[in-house]
Order: sequence, then structure tokens, then C-alpha cells
Amino acid sequence: MAAKTGKKSKTEAKAGNKKILVIVESPAKAKTIEKYLGPGYTVKASMGHLIDLPKSRLAIDVEHDFEPEYITVRGRAKLLKELQGDAKKAGTVLLASDNDREGEAIAWHLKNAITAKTAKVPIQRIAFNEITPMAIRDAVARPSSIDEAKVNAQKARRVLDRLVGYNLSPLLWKKVKNGLSAGRVQSVALRLICEREKEAESFIPEEYWTLEADFKTEKSGRTFTAQLVSWQGNRPELKSEAAVKAIINAITGSEAAVRDIRETEKTVRPKPPFTTSQLQQAAANRLGFTSRKTMQVAQQLYEGVNIGEGRVGLITYMRTDSVRISRFALEEVRSWIGDNFPGDLPERAAEYAPGKKAQDAHEAIRPTYVNYVPESIKDFLTKDQLRLYTIIWERFVSSQMNPAKTKTVSIDIVVHPGGSGEGIFRIAGTKIVEKGFYKVMKLLTSKEEKGNTLPSLKIGDKVKAEKFYPEQHFTQGPPRYTDASIVKTLEEKGIGRPSTYAPIISVLLDRYYVVRSNKQLVPTLLGRMICDMLVEYFPQVVDAAFTASMESKLDEVEESQLPWSEMIRKFYNPFKDRVEEVGKTLESFKGSLDEPTDYVCEKCGKPMVKKLGRFGIFLACSGFPECRNTKSIPLAKCPKCGGDVVARKTRGRGKEFYGCTNYPDCDFISHFKPINMNCPKCGQFMVEKYDKKNGAHKACINPDCDYLHSEEEETPADGTGGTGEE
Repeated sequence: MAAKTGKKSKTEAKAGNKKILVIVESPAKAKTIEKYLGPGYTVKASMGHLIDLPKSRLAIDVEHDFEPEYITVRGRAKLLKELQGDAKKAGTVLLASDNDREGEAIAWHLKNAITAKTAKVPIQRIAFNEITPMAIRDAVARPSSIDEAKVNAQKARRVLDRLVGYNLSPLLWKKVKNGLSAGRVQSVALRLICEREKEAESFIPEEYWTLEADFKTEKSGRTFTAQLVSWQGNRPELKSEAAVKAIINAITGSEAAVRDIRETEKTVRPKPPFTTSQLQQAAANRLGFTSRKTMQVAQQLYEGVNIGEGRVGLITYMRTDSVRISRFALEEVRSWIGDNFPGDLPERAAEYAPGKKAQDAHEAIRPTYVNYVPESIKDFLTKDQLRLYTIIWERFVSSQMNPAKTKTVSIDIVVHPGGSGEGIFRIAGTKIVEKGFYKVMKLLTSKEEKGNTLPSLKIGDKVKAEKFYPEQHFTQGPPRYTDASIVKTLEEKGIGRPSTYAPIISVLLDRYYVVRSNKQLVPTLLGRMICDMLVEYFPQVVDAAFTASMESKLDEVEESQLPWSEMIRKFYNPFKDRVEEVGKTLESFKGSLDEPTDYVCEKCGKPMVKKLGRFGIFLACSGFPECRNTKSIPLAKCPKCGGDVVARKTRGRGKEFYGCTNYPDCDFISHFKPINMNCPKCGQFMVEKYDKKNGAHKACINPDCDYLHSEEEETPADGTGGTGEE
């Protein structure tokens, strides 16, 4: 390369004695790249989009091929002027924004803005998948022109989203409530979340029991625990405690012996390197990261971190749907494995097939240098950076190692053999017999690797049942979506792209259509109302299959197979007609959400009404605007003093809890949200709880009450006015 041979690249030759201006998106990336390129280059940051559609109006000429009207983003005129001035002084301008649709559009706008001020300076596009000296120098040595098809795909998406948002949002303001908004892709995700919530609410848990027993071996005296898997030749269906006790009574004191021992071996193959969606899922499940946090930390690792010897981009581009890796990276990782785990290096490199809908524009997410083992750079990374980098490094390196092999041993214990009350208890254990790729796994350790040990037994060995453990359970309904599961569903349905998964979730949270509760995504009353209206009047807009087809059409635009304006026209004309029709025929819901209550305003004495606001339901004085008194809505009656229980937030982190309004005279608090229901057994209010064992479930606030919620026994709580919404 030019930097190594001393010869000037084509770019440097064109620039002459003047410096080459490189424009990237972020200051962090600029610092890293400037260090790699040396004194002949100046690297500046555009800070993202400098030119975009205005926020205050539609700015789409629907009569003339939907041409957008772009303006300089408010507050960015000074920066744009500075970049234009820098370009005038430069010998060449290299536009180095991200190598995706948004980055291509940023480069296109910058080129037009610079050319408008000075048409003399050569402007070229460079792109790279990782921020390393070799990748940057290689990109500079091979500049290209801007990809107009990719720009058109971004333009089509931007125009499409603007047309949907700027037509639906005013309709919501007019018919429902001021300040509401609706988005194209976000509305589909909202529908998925709302439908899952309805499924969970309609689910009625059913009681069932399991039975375990401690057995003691006659020879060694060792004790182990096994679970009942067969009773009288059939799988046990234990619907009640009485059924379990009947079995215990039938087999207590009976003979027991080992009837069968089975061994099975299994090959566990490593998984491919991360794509964006898989990284977000793994970070959510293993590290507890939200999708937004995952992408923020990944951006830091990509743009460069100071690791003592200078700034280094530690991972490749983090917005990708591909599992492909470069030949250079493949050679490097195989060399590293050969040096450190020679017995676990396959003869041939592993190849992974991309998903059916993958664009394969970028490599998979991987470390830029395998030699930067997480442990070796941990002192230079934040806790979050280290954890995310670790799972990326582990996933990539393990993907090119030998499979692991596990052995599962299953032991059946027969109790009361040959009798009418014959039962079979089973214990199983799995252990790794060949670690293979697990040798580099720490944060991504699997259940197979952890394993468990079993007692040494042979068929015919006598054992004795020492103690029985009956346990009550309840069937669980479909789980609410989490960041990980909604991203997985969106990807499976072809909705959104690697760059949009995190923003989709963030927008729903920011609009208060959805809230997080115990890491689950829960639709608010406001979100459910918007969803119901869109489903009824604009079913196509919130249809998953239709939205996926629009994503495919955007891909066709990027591949120059479909003119972008034609794609927009086919969607917009029937959509606009439907908006106008609904605007004329739909009755206004405005004011209908205000619900009279028995509460009286303590300031003016007028009755208070329930209103739906930006952050949920609250009480407001009916004397507005003369009286502007508002307060939190009571959710339940305090079990200690009879006062009102309302939502409160802690200082500092602002974590929500529920306390009595008579504080400090009454110190009652609950960390579980009251729901609009009193317990029919003891009369105290019900709450929604969550634990790993039972998931989300309803329970009585009274610790001495064991009432199980069922649909037939619901009793609305008196005077709570609660909604059951987070």
C-alpha cells in the first residue's frame, strides 16, 4: 500500500501538495482514522445528517414524482459551512460515511453541498467494513463514486415514512388526541406487542404438580434426586395435590431398583459469527442489554478505543445481516487457533450459509484483530465495552473451531416393580466429553458445558426412596416480548433491517406506546388504542406481510431493479384515498377518553376527571383552565390505613414504586403494580408479579393469602380507577 511502499496513491497524486479532506460521521471515528492516515490528511466529522427533510411540513412534491425538498438541518448550518470551507482548501475530498443506505445518503448530500460552493475539488467516496490501518489505507487507495441506487433506496424509505407519518399523525390529532404520531414500521411492531399482550391476558393458568424423590443407594449410601416420569405405565397427569399424595402413599416403603441406563452422544456445532439481530439477542439474554444500549456500545468499539498503544477499531461494522467473513480474517483466526488450540483446529475452515433475506453487504460482526484477546485489553475498556467485545470475540473464534461432543446418561428407577402402583423416576445428566469450541467460551457458556454429575449405578442396583417432594405449578401463557424476542420476530417476518431494529423499539418507548416492565415490552393503554384504530381502519399499514414486501421493494430499488418513485406511487395513491375517507367518516374520540370520577378537587371543589396523558392516566380538575390541579390516579386502597395507593418514583434513578398518599403517617409501599381487581378471598388488592419460575402472573398483595387468579372470579377493585397498564 501507499503508506508502506512510499509511493503515492491515486488519491494522493490528485491532491498534489494540498491536504486530502476525509469526512466521516463521528468525532471518535475521525480521531482513529486521522491517526492511521498521517499528516497528509485532515479528517472531519459531519455528525450524521447535515441535510434532511424539514420537520415542520410534508416537504414531498406528490404531484411531481414525490421529489423531496431538502434543507440544512436546524443548528447544522455552521458545521456545513466549515466543511465547505475545508473542502475549498483541500486537494481532494473523500466522503467516508458509513457503508449503508444512510451513510450513502449523507455522502450524496455532502457532495452536492460542496459542489455548490466549489466545483473544482475532486470528490470521491470511500467505504470500509472495519477501522484498521490496513482497511482505511486500502479504502483510500481505491476510491469510487457514490452509489446512486443506494441513495435512491434511502430516499424511498425516507419519503415513504414521511408520507405515512404526516398523513396518519394529523388524523390521530383530529380524531383521538393532540400530539400523537404513527410510524410505518413501528406500528407493525406495536401490533405484534399488543396482540401478544391480549393473548397473555386471555390465558387462564391451569394447576399441575410434579413429584421428585430423594433416593439412597444401598452400596455407597449416596443420595440423588429423580423425577417421576411414569405411573402405571402412563405419563403422570397430576392435576391436584390429592393426586400426588395418592401416588406417594402408594409407593412409600416399596422396593426400588435401577431398571435402565441409557447413554447418548451428541455433536454440538459452533454457531456462526454474529449478525446485528443475533448480537442484540445475545446481549439481551446474556448481558441484560437493551437493543439501543447494544448498538451504542458496539458503535464505540467500531469507531475506536484507546488501548494504550493508540486508538483501535476493535470490531467490524455492527449493522449487518451476513455471516460471511473475509479471507484475511479467516486466515488470521485459523492461525490463532492453531497456535493456542491446535487440537481443535478443523482441517477446513467452517462455512456458514447466509439467511434467505440477507443482503450480504457487510461481513459478520467480528473482532478486527483476534490477537486482542478480551483479557489482554480489559484495563482499557469500560465494563459494558468489555462484556460486549467478549461475546463478539468468543462467538467469532469459536465459529472456526471443532464441534464439541457431549454424553447424556439417563437412569430409570422403578418403584414397586410389577405392582399396580408401579412408578418410574428418572435422573439424567450431561457432560462434555470433547470440549472443542467451548474452550474459548466464558460469557457464552452453554448449559451443555456446565453439565451435572450422576451417581455411579448399574442395572439392578437396589435404592431406597428417602423423601418425596411434591411441587405445585401453573401453566404459563405466551410470554411478553422482550428486546431479544421482538428483534428475532421482526427479523423472521422480514420487517426492518439491521440498522432499524433498535430504533423501532426506542420510538415505541419514547412515544409511551410501550413501556419496559421486568425487561418485558408492555403496551400502554395509549399504545393499545392507537393499535386498535390502525388495525381497524388501516389494516394494510400494520400488516406484517405487507410491511415485509415494502422492505423487499426497497431492496429492489437498491439493486436498480425498481424506480423508487414508481414504488412510492403504487403505495401512496390508495393510501391517501383511504386517509381522506377515514377522515370524513370516522367519529372523533376526542373527549371520550375523559372519564368522570367521584374524586373532588381539593383546590376548587369541582369534580375531577380521568384523562389520558403523554405518560399515562392521571386525574385533572374539570374546572380547567381556571383550575390546573392534577394528581396521580389512585390505583388501590392502602391495606394499612385505607388511604390511596399511587405510583411514585425514587430519587436519583427514578425507579417506580407504589406507596400510600398518607405518607409519612403511613409507610406502606409495594414494588408490584396494583391492578384493577380486589382479591375475592381476602378483599385486599391484586398486583402483577414477575419471577423467572412463573413469569408474569397475578397475585394477592396479602402475603398470607394464596388466592390464584382465574377469569371467572375477577372482582373490580372499588374506587381504584386502575387500568392494569404499566
